[in-house]
Amino acid sequence: MRFGTFLPQGWRFDLVGIDPADQWATMRGLAQRADAGPWESLWVYDHFHTTPVPSEEATHEAWTLMSAFGASTSRIRLGQMCTCMGYRNPAYLAKVAATVDHVSGGRVEMGIGGGWYEHEWRAYGYGFPEVPDRLRMLGEGVDIMRQAWTTGTATLHGRHYDVDGAIVRPLPVQPGGIPLWIAGGGEKVTLRIAAQAADYTNFTGTIDEFDHKLSVLREHCARLGRDPQEITQSSNFNTIVGSTQAEARERLDAVIARLRPHVGDARAEHIEQEYLASDGYGTPEQVTERLQTRAAHGMGYSIHYFPELAYDTSGVELFEREVIPALA
Repeated sequence: MRFGTFLPQGWRFDLVGIDPADQWATMRGLAQRADAGPWESLWVYDHFHTTPVPSEEATHEAWTLMSAFGASTSRIRLGQMCTCMGYRNPAYLAKVAATVDHVSGGRVEMGIGGGWYEHEWRAYGYGFPEVPDRLRMLGEGVDIMRQAWTTGTATLHGRHYDVDGAIVRPLPVQPGGIPLWIAGGGEKVTLRIAAQAADYTNFTGTIDEFDHKLSVLREHCARLGRDPQEITQSSNFNTIVGSTQAEARERLDAVIARLRPHVGDARAEHIEQEYLASDGYGTPEQVTERLQTRAAHGMGYSIHYFPELAYDTSGVELFEREVIPALA
């Protein structure tokens, strides 16, 4: 199994209490720590407002961080899970990503999806198109990016984007362009786009739900004449590990206590239940066993979000010592 880790950027209230003037130093230090460790990739979210409620707390922008991490690390790959297609013109996004690929020496991954955070869309003046339109935007945008990264130009006269000979030079460092992660499990459109264009998918759910999504992806691949083995399946996990169940519980309690003043009691309780149900919660032995089961069902890449990372690295250190070596 291959492993990625999310870095705190504020979106999930994971930099609260740290002076904004010190937050970049915190993120950079954690990126460099991951760069020196066993992780294949680091990830951020592409959002502008905190979740599950918008607030005045800082949320740092994903593609700015991509460039900054590219310049301040040397090995680790750099991704977003996932870039919202509707937030940037796709020709412009292709240009940005190609530039970051050069800054990083060819280490960029493009996580891309249709987007969902309505408050954020409307606040930034993007409106909030219906789901079919957001997915058409995704399909057109992926087409534009693939053209740009393989030919250096892009032309598409679509329903949502009208690009006519957009020049994207230099090409990305990576031969054939930047790897595409199509995020989401929409069965009619998202997984069809993934079957057409993805190097990686990203969806989660129960084992039964994962199996079903994977079968739908394979059906799309069969119709399109693509080998599904060319696509790596990934999932994201909210991860809290402790050497004992009691220690894991103590870590979770500390996370919820930090979130509660910002999200309220009802949302804090919901988040707590999400962690308790996560395959990434528990002792190293429990987490390893669950991830082994996921691997047996076709998941080849797991990406882990550690909510305490900006404050305490002992949990991620435990994961690095005991979980990754058992599965890598």
